[in-house]
Amino acid sequence: MNESDYRLPFEPQLLASFLAVAERGGISAAASALHLTQPAVSSQMRRLEDQVKAVLFERHRKGTRLTEAGRRLRASARRAHAELSRAVFGLSRSPEPEGLLGLWASTTIASYVLPPLLASFALERPKVRVRLVAANTGAVLEAVRAGTAELGLVEGHGRAAGVRLLPFVDDEIVAVSAPAFLAGRAGADALKAGPLLWRERGSGTRAVVERALRDAGLPPSAARYELSSTEAIKAAAIEGLGVAFLSRWSMRR
Repeated sequence: MNESDYRLPFEPQLLASFLAVAERGGISAAASALHLTQPAVSSQMRRLEDQVKAVLFERHRKGTRLTEAGRRLRASARRAHAELSRAVFGLSRSPEPEGLLGLWASTTIASYVLPPLLASFALERPKVRVRLVAANTGAVLEAVRAGTAELGLVEGHGRAAGVRLLPFVDDEIVAVSAPAFLAGRAGADALKAGPLLWRERGSGTRAVVERALRDAGLPPSAARYELSSTEAIKAAAIEGLGVAFLSRWSMRR
């Protein structure tokens, strides 16, 4: 093999930074996880795009979204990262981790955020079994307080009594409805136009929306429709029953 055969097409560290941005949904969260500044991570992503000759992110006010090229690179990067982790781990005398990983997660996170992360985890830790319990945010917090769950993932809370909360991933909640439902109305008028489709009490999404409406001077009225499933709320919105509030994670597909 000649010298050029050993050269990688891009800097390896850029791939790790790319995965951090892709998994955390934005430069800021990735920079915090990598212990780097935001400008440093932004510069790395520009260099990576230059080196692979493709646009990997669509940048917007709330963060970043992967382009089609970015999604393809993420899939390959996960496999490469897993293979490298196994190779390095194989040099250690420590036995490969095994056993049961027990997680509790709120409904949105369990349904839409964790599956791709668990896919990567399965490649890195093939002997570890995973038991995931999905419940609303209130139930997950209570399970952690009671010691039933060692680790819980929830949305909608900046603090909670009796537990320690750490940032995990960024999200955005958006109002959605059937195209004909709002009939050209927008903003506050849209929210006053008809019923709101609510998650059950104890839901982190509901807690966030209720706070936002109060802050906007629109105290929520009594719930006419209350559904304990994100997919049920999606279906109700499609049928024109009202305005729903959904996590962007739940609408990615």
